[in-house]
Amino acid sequence: ETLVTRVFNNSPELLQYYYWLFPFGFGYTIFMVLDMYTWQLQKAVLSNVLKEVMFRVFVTALIALTMFGVIKSFSTFIGLYAFVYVGLMLFLFGYLALQGHLHFTLTISKVTRRFKNKIRTLVGFVWSGGLIFSLSSVIDTLFIAAILPNGIGAAGIFTFGQYMTSLIQAPQRAVISAATGPLSAAWREKDYDRIHRIYQQSSINQLLFSTAMFSLIWINFEDGIATFELQPAYLDAKWVFFYFGLTRIIDMGAGVNSQIIGTSSFWKFEFTSGLILLGLMLPLNFFLTRSLGMYGPALANLISFSVYNVIRFVFLYRKFGMQPFTRKTGYALLVAALCFVLAYLPFREYTGLHWLLIRSLVFLVPFAILTIKLNLSADVLPLWATVRKRLKGR
Repeated sequence: ETLVTRVFNNSPELLQYYYWLFPFGFGYTIFMVLDMYTWQLQKAVLSNVLKEVMFRVFVTALIALTMFGVIKSFSTFIGLYAFVYVGLMLFLFGYLALQGHLHFTLTISKVTRRFKNKIRTLVGFVWSGGLIFSLSSVIDTLFIAAILPNGIGAAGIFTFGQYMTSLIQAPQRAVISAATGPLSAAWREKDYDRIHRIYQQSSINQLLFSTAMFSLIWINFEDGIATFELQPAYLDAKWVFFYFGLTRIIDMGAGVNSQIIGTSSFWKFEFTSGLILLGLMLPLNFFLTRSLGMYGPALANLISFSVYNVIRFVFLYRKFGMQPFTRKTGYALLVAALCFVLAYLPFREYTGLHWLLIRSLVFLVPFAILTIKLNLSADVLPLWATVRKRLKGR
C-alpha cells in the first residue's frame, strides 16, 4: 500500500472532509502571498497579528461555539474552519487596497526582462526550499495517520502537543520579520558587525522566551488538563510536547540563521540545508513512528532540527566567523533551570486553578528579576524602564 492509501484507510474521516481542504488551501496560499508583500511594505505587525492572534481567536471561538451547542455538528465546524483563512485573506486584501498598495499590470517591465533568468533561479530555489521545509513540518502527522492503527485519533493527540508547542514559537515570526530588512541592508553595506549583533540578539531574546514558555507549560501540563476538564487522552501528548518543545528551544536559540543565509550571496545553501533536513526527517519519522508510536516523530524532529541547526551554525562560523552564543546564553539556561526547579518540585502534587497561578508566578517572578538584574538581553532593560515610567506616571 502507498502512503496515501494507508492514510485514508487508517483515517477515513479525511475522505469525508477532503474537499474542504481546497478553500482552506486557497485562503492560506493567497494570505501568505499578501503576508510576504506586507513584509516588503514594512507592515509585518498587521499580518503577524492576523496570522498569530486572529486565526487562533477565530478557531477558539469556533471551538467554544461547538462546546456550547451553537454549532450543532462537526461537519459545520469543519466547513467554517475551512474559511477562516479566506476571511483573513479578504481583510488583508481590503486593507492593502484601501491603503493604495495593490497595483496590477499585465506589462512585463524592463527589469524583469533583463534579470528574468536570475529571478527564475532565485524563485526556484526559494520555492523549493519552502516546499521542502513545509513537507518536513507535516510529514510526521502523515506517518502517524498512515502507520498507527487509530490514525486520526493518534494524530489528534499528537497535534495537541504540537499546538502547545506553537505557544513557544509565537514570537519567532515577529523576530524574523523584524530582522529580514535590516539583514538585507547590512549585507548590502557589508556591515558584518551589525549582522553579528542581530544574530546574537535574536538568539538570546528567543532563548529567553522559549525556555520560559516551555517551563510554564511543562510545570502546568497535567494540572491544566485536569483543571479545565480536557479529555484524559491528551495526557499522552505531554512527551510529544517535551520533544517538540526542546526542538523549538534549539531552533529559536540558534537565532535567525536562516534569514542571515537567505539574505546573503550564499542563499543557495538555504535549499541545500533544507534537503539535508528532509533527508533526515523521512527515514527517522518512518522508523521511529513504527518503534515509538506517536512519540517517534517528535523525537525525529528533535534529532533532525538539531543536526540542521548545527550545520547552519558551522556554515556561518566558517564563512564569516559568526556564532549566536555568548556568556549570557549559559546564564539564561541556568536561570530557566533554577526557576523551573523552584516552581515545579515543591508544588507538583497540587491541582486546581489557583495552583496553576501559583506555579506560574513562582516561576515568572524570579525569572524576570534575574533576567533584568543580569542584563541578559539588551532589549529587556529599555522595556522595563518604559514600564516603570508608565507605572510611576499613574
